[in-house]
Amino acid sequence: MSAQIPDSNGEVPTVLVKDGNGADLLCFLEELIPLEKKEYALLTPVDTPVSLFRLTENDDPELIETIASSEPILSVADIVLQEHDLTLIRSAVTLTVTGELEEPDPEELEDDSIDDDSETYELLVSFKVEDKEYGLYIPLDPFFIVAELINDQALLVEGDEFDRVQPLIEAELEERESSN
Repeated sequence: MSAQIPDSNGEVPTVLVKDGNGADLLCFLEELIPLEKKEYALLTPVDTPVSLFRLTENDDPELIETIASSEPILSVADIVLQEHDLTLIRSAVTLTVTGELEEPDPEELEDDSIDDDSETYELLVSFKVEDKEYGLYIPLDPFFIVAELINDQALLVEGDEFDRVQPLIEAELEERESSN
């Protein structure tokens, strides 16, 4: 969607984003967008974002949108990921995984991926908890986060404010692309 903003050393700057609960997530700064006398940032997580799904035999996988960081399912996911030298991080906005991930094989994506609301996911690991099967999936579409920059801090834009500024940010990015 956009090129990352390199600093004077040629490296992409990172920003630590905080959500309303005080959780944080380290992100790459993709774009700065001034709107309504405020400075917004379009960011992507440094670590790999993952989504948790409940798997059933007959139905499509069900996305679990909210989960407490102390949930037993995540403890089991931690153990399964450690077997692959990966670490699950309970961050702001999303769960993330650190470690060396293999690049997806395009042929395998057809078999092990799911579509949900036009997003495509690749299965990272699956596991069972109390006779229920779960999977951690990597979204294959870019995962963008919007934050407001205030006094050298990045605060996650959530809820009504996100709903209000998202179309403005999209319009600004479209305008930038069309002028290039």
